[in-house]
Amino acid sequence: MFETLKNAFKNKDVRRKILITLALLFIYRLGCWVPIPGIDAIGYASATEGNVDGLLGLLNGITGSALSNGALFAIGITPYINASIILQLLTVAIPRLQEYQKQGDEGKKKITQWTRIITLILAVAQATAVTVSYARADALSTTVFGPMTQSWIIGIFVAIIMVMGSLLTMWLGERITDYGIGNGISLLIFVGIIATAGHSIVANIQSSVAGDEMAIWELVGFVIMVVAVFMLIVFIDGAERRVPVQYAKQIKGRKQYGGQSTFIPIKVNASGVMPIIFATALITFPQMIAQLVAPTSSFYIWWMTYLGAGSIAYSVLVALLILGFSYFYAGIEFNPEDISRNIQQYGGFINGIRPGKPTTEYLSRISKRLTLFGAIFLAFIALVPSVVFAAVLGNTSTLVNAFSATGMLIVVSVALEFEKQLQSQLMMKQYKGFLK
Repeated sequence: MFETLKNAFKNKDVRRKILITLALLFIYRLGCWVPIPGIDAIGYASATEGNVDGLLGLLNGITGSALSNGALFAIGITPYINASIILQLLTVAIPRLQEYQKQGDEGKKKITQWTRIITLILAVAQATAVTVSYARADALSTTVFGPMTQSWIIGIFVAIIMVMGSLLTMWLGERITDYGIGNGISLLIFVGIIATAGHSIVANIQSSVAGDEMAIWELVGFVIMVVAVFMLIVFIDGAERRVPVQYAKQIKGRKQYGGQSTFIPIKVNASGVMPIIFATALITFPQMIAQLVAPTSSFYIWWMTYLGAGSIAYSVLVALLILGFSYFYAGIEFNPEDISRNIQQYGGFINGIRPGKPTTEYLSRISKRLTLFGAIFLAFIALVPSVVFAAVLGNTSTLVNAFSATGMLIVVSVALEFEKQLQSQLMMKQYKGFLK
């Protein structure tokens, strides 16, 4: 990784793209600290940061504490993420969206346009919900425009600023993708998660300096456990089953084609972090509605008692949902029938397996088995590390919630993808120089 960065800065074009990426990320982080007029962030920060397992705590972690700061990017990139997920799910059910995917750049532009429209709708809804939560916490300042300003006017103003901030975040992500290196949206999430973890680590160091003798040992134990989890994630991320494919020799005119061996790589965790995101979103949706609409209702108290984060029922439901979404997402990403048809079309075959339907069934069987192992891994990452952290460090430690399960997977996945993007950029420049 460090060698790749070193080589990247030696190349002028790649160095320029890296600097553009860093500049846009700096603007994003700056927007996470610029306060919105009309919000008393000090009174709201403690409620948000103490609600780690709830909706507001989750949003606060993804945005790098922008929500608790009452900042311009308080809702951040989450509306865009949700819009992308919704469109991805609708693609399976709506034939028109499937046609857009097959139309190349024109279809991609149409899908991007629909994603932006849905992002705007979700941003309005989310900004309204967050503004209501600010109002419930008495965090709206009615004196920002004068002593006679009504609270509902301040609420509308704050919600509009949040929507604009979310759209600006989406624009920054798209500019990183176009002019920088890597996927801009993923890098914004990556920076937000790293910033949240950094706040927890700094708080722990401050406790150590203040005289807490256990704080430094908690930090050492935390680093060791995080490194171990990261190594496991990297190992599984690169794990794949290679199905060998043999292509028969074909003679067309005076030329001979085929006659070579290759393989089909099927990843153990092909769905990445998406099943965890889907499962967490589904199981926290009733909690989200109750928390924003009626936080003192009997339903909300019952849900937090029996289905809240950390309960046995919550763990079982999350594991089952991850299993179901893993198979669902694997079915979208890997289509054995299409792959079997392509192999047969180009004169290929899998040793010992007849072309056509037997090949489809064989690939489907392998995919289902690997998906099962991938789902077990995701369920393990989603549930076990947080329990181990709490048991070793204690529930009162500031480091327990520094990294969520989803956060650890995203950090590793984005870092690996960023390195691949750097390597591909360097490879392109080398080929370009060779041709010159």
